[in-house]
Amino acid sequence: MFIDIHSHCYRVLPFCNQYVPPFCTPEQLIRRYDKMKVDYAVLLPVINSEIYFVQSVEDVVEICQKHPDRFIPYCNVDPRAMTNSPTAPLDEVMRYYKSLGCKGIGEVMPNMELLDPKVQNLFACAAKENMPIVFDGSVQKDCDFGLYDDAGLPQLEYTLLQFPNLKIFGHGPVFWCEIAKLETPAERGVYFGINGQQGRLNSNPILEEGVVPKLFRRYENLCGDLSDGTCFNAMNRDHSYGPRFLSEFEDRLYFGTDMVAEDMFVGLDELLLSWRQQGKISETTFRKIAYDNAAKLLDIH
Repeated sequence: MFIDIHSHCYRVLPFCNQYVPPFCTPEQLIRRYDKMKVDYAVLLPVINSEIYFVQSVEDVVEICQKHPDRFIPYCNVDPRAMTNSPTAPLDEVMRYYKSLGCKGIGEVMPNMELLDPKVQNLFACAAKENMPIVFDGSVQKDCDFGLYDDAGLPQLEYTLLQFPNLKIFGHGPVFWCEIAKLETPAERGVYFGINGQQGRLNSNPILEEGVVPKLFRRYENLCGDLSDGTCFNAMNRDHSYGPRFLSEFEDRLYFGTDMVAEDMFVGLDELLLSWRQQGKISETTFRKIAYDNAAKLLDIH
């Protein structure tokens, strides 16, 4: 019934504490998916060390080779790899992992500016290799993970302009909080300060559209990764606007979980099922978002 466009697991579980969440094994992930009726999932390697512990692409490839009926691998490449320069031949790395079955790139989340020349080189190489890319964002330029962008996502817009043939997947709080017009800039994500995590998610109804739906209308290469609790919040906060958003952009939205721990709350699957049952979204819209779009992207027959 579902294909998960965004998930994580480790073959050997990494260290965890108050800063690093508990991850699950492939077997634990499959047990959860059996309950959720998720047929396939994309596994995204965690390679940037800003907050999590580094996981090799080879680890994810090995997991997918062991479970080819459930998992599809993405590769991941740090934009600072090899030469730490905007001329690094990252396309060669991508081409190698593509030969091992990797279908895309992500989750890209070094704590750098989106318009940093090295990051733009990463996107250019992904476009050259025709590999979709998913990234997470940040509201700060240090002490966090994720690509920094300003309020209104101008750096994302310039990137969409620069690479019109590259499928770029918006994901995470910095992206999904801007489905509505921000009342204050601090609503757009979590800030890691001296007193811990700060910030808030707006749960009010959407009175005025934000920049995200406008970018979807303007740039056909923008896609939506619907994983993460912040995306669930963006949809669930307004049961009138949410279904309209899903219906308008049904061809470029992809169900996801961002699964980490086996018992992690998801919510979006039940929300989509309920909206289908209530007639708020059509069977076609549900099917495209839940399965068909990902099946086409990943060449699942």
